[in-house]
Amino acid sequence: QVQLVESGGGLVQAGDSLRLSCAASGRTFSSYAMAWFRQAPGKEREYVAAINWSGTYYADSVKGRFTISRDNAKNTVWLQMNSLKPEDTAVYYCAASVLATIPPRSFSAWGQGTQVTVSS
Repeated sequence: QVQLVESGGGLVQAGDSLRLSCAASGRTFSSYAMAWFRQAPGKEREYVAAINWSGTYYADSVKGRFTISRDNAKNTVWLQMNSLKPEDTAVYYCAASVLATIPPRSFSAWGQGTQVTVSS
């Protein structure tokens, strides 16, 4: 089973950019669909983006500002976040799924999360 470790979170100002990384262990990373979620205090977890071999998915709230990408040779998936807004403040999690659909709705592994705080 794949294990995931996120990094790259931090405190930025509105309008800034940030890139999150999710490093995966295991030799079958390329077979997983990967996704990013976020959860703000007092709010439900929100699906942000996903990527597999056939395409990508973005939530409407981040479309045009965030980009998900992956490098299977590096066992890494990234979330490039541009034009950040205070409402993007949350703990961001990456997740791995063996499902073929995009976006996948069931996940077999989760990272521990990385905090992103956007000040106004």
